[in-house]
Amino acid sequence: QVQLVESGGGSVQSGGSLRLSCAASGYSYHSYCMGWFRQAPGEEREGVAAIDSDGTTSYAESVKARFIISQDKAKNKNTLYLQMNSLKPEDTAMYYCAADFFLCFSEPWLLRPRRLIGYWGQGTQVTVSS
Repeated sequence: QVQLVESGGGSVQSGGSLRLSCAASGYSYHSYCMGWFRQAPGEEREGVAAIDSDGTTSYAESVKARFIISQDKAKNKNTLYLQMNSLKPEDTAMYYCAADFFLCFSEPWLLRPRRLIGYWGQGTQVTVSS
């Protein structure tokens, strides 16, 4: 059974940094897309950053040059990270780790609607104060 478990959220002042982690386990596929989505109150869930099994990354325009997605790969287990720098109050949201296990590419996958993403973590709150 696939499990995605996030950690690392918290509160920080504008300009600060946080690193989110997502421990992914329980899968046995070589091809995948994994990434981070976020949802602020009253807003739609949006893609933030993604990485595919070839290591190609993709970012939302609003976080380019500030956020970095990376992964530590092991057999049937992967830890996904999101390093968030120069945080802004508008980055405040619940951040969710997500994954799909089929041949996919990070850029189009990041634009998939919520209902078409296969697996989700429970979410971790990020709050940025001005």
